[in-house]
Amino acid sequence: MSITNNGGAANRLRVKSVEQSIRDSDEPDSKLRKDLTAWDLTIFGVAVVVGAGIFTLTARTAGNVAGPSVSLAFVFAAVACGLTALCYAEFASTVPVAGSAYTFSYATFGEFVAWIIGWDLILEFALAVSVVAKGWSQYLGSVLGGISTTVSLGGIRFDWGAVLLIAVLCVLLAIGTKISSRVSAIAVAIKLGVIALVIAVGLAYFDIGNLSPYIPPSETGEGDTGIHQSLFSWLTGAGNSTFGWYGLLAAASLVFFAFIGFDVVATTAEETKNPQRDIPRGILGSLAIVTVLYVAVALILTGMVSYKELQGTDATLATAFALNGVTWAEKIISVGALAGLTTVVMVLYLGQTRVLFAMSRDGLLPRKLAHTGRHGTPVRLTVIVGIACAVLAGFVDMGALEEMVNIGTLFAFVLVAVGVIILRRTRPDLPRGFRVPWVPVVPVLAVLACLWLMVNLSIETWIRFVVWMALGLLVYFVYSRRHSLLGKQLSATTADVELRNDPA
Repeated sequence: MSITNNGGAANRLRVKSVEQSIRDSDEPDSKLRKDLTAWDLTIFGVAVVVGAGIFTLTARTAGNVAGPSVSLAFVFAAVACGLTALCYAEFASTVPVAGSAYTFSYATFGEFVAWIIGWDLILEFALAVSVVAKGWSQYLGSVLGGISTTVSLGGIRFDWGAVLLIAVLCVLLAIGTKISSRVSAIAVAIKLGVIALVIAVGLAYFDIGNLSPYIPPSETGEGDTGIHQSLFSWLTGAGNSTFGWYGLLAAASLVFFAFIGFDVVATTAEETKNPQRDIPRGILGSLAIVTVLYVAVALILTGMVSYKELQGTDATLATAFALNGVTWAEKIISVGALAGLTTVVMVLYLGQTRVLFAMSRDGLLPRKLAHTGRHGTPVRLTVIVGIACAVLAGFVDMGALEEMVNIGTLFAFVLVAVGVIILRRTRPDLPRGFRVPWVPVVPVLAVLACLWLMVNLSIETWIRFVVWMALGLLVYFVYSRRHSLLGKQLSATTADVELRNDPA
């Protein structure tokens, strides 16, 4: 017989209580050191969100999709992102344990969904680290005077610049998150200084006439076809138009991905001194800062030159300065991008190790991987992740796989938003350091915003995502389900209750 109705449901769904998650975080052999403050978390948030996108994505989106209204697209994207950030803030202050969306899902949907989201996050972070490291390598070559950061090894191209970055960050993250935060603070200061210089110099060439028309008339674009077109384009046949209101909304989908990464802050909840207070401050504070920066740079860029001069695939922020005769800006912008990408890779790398750490501690991956060293960090996982990402970044041409990062992130966002509604109903008694206002309206809006952004991704990305998740299901049923600590505990409890009720 089942223990109770609730117990039977827990056994079927394997829902891990919030209290159990918090108790597990106190195990001596797998305990993370609490070193971080709200200031550290805000730095991490700004570090991972403000990358090279501010120097490249803004110009390309303005020239090819939205025109001057790209600044409004950033606002729309920030609203969508902010709705999800509120949900992350509540969860992280309620369940201050490593693992982010994986841990939150375990406490609401149960082990199966938690595994799916954990497997999804593995894909998101591993690809993101590798893709951004390759971008960093390209900027390194530019800063060093055009030196190539790739060499040919027996006909295979090897990106030594990307591997070098990952190796250095592996050492820093193994030493401790506090020193990683200090390195991030220095890099963030550099890139914010470059952005401030860009804004100050750009104002001297600002012409408000370039902002008119703010939303250019709609145009029919050629766009992609077949599985390379967006799911929305395939469903409606209207996805290839640019500019106008549709272009503005499409631009919001594109620039949304410049905000991706703030959720990594939630993965450090277990290493935060006062997570109930500091996690919400770190998430929302960093999001507010980067939104202001993105909108300011977008306005300056489209005010310096006509958006028509930014059309094409090679336009960057430096293009606007070059058109105004400020040729020295390209080198400065490259330095800012280099600093920006350094911190992006570092924080994404950190997020990857913490998700895997949480999954290993729960037995869904080998438990030995959750061991922490004398610095209070999961050194084994840090090294394993570093090797895997170095191989991907060093030898694999990532290409279209970049969009896989986006779909994985948005899928996690949807589950976190829904999870807030569920946990409010199932555990209204839990102390919450931060509460999402107007539940369920805000979480529902967050879900709708994320789903809208997901359908703007290509059909090819959706197919790859489904294949990756199918592989994850195979791993779960072959290994993880049988080794789950929660599953073993629930089975032992059920067997004990049955024995006591039926001693014969």
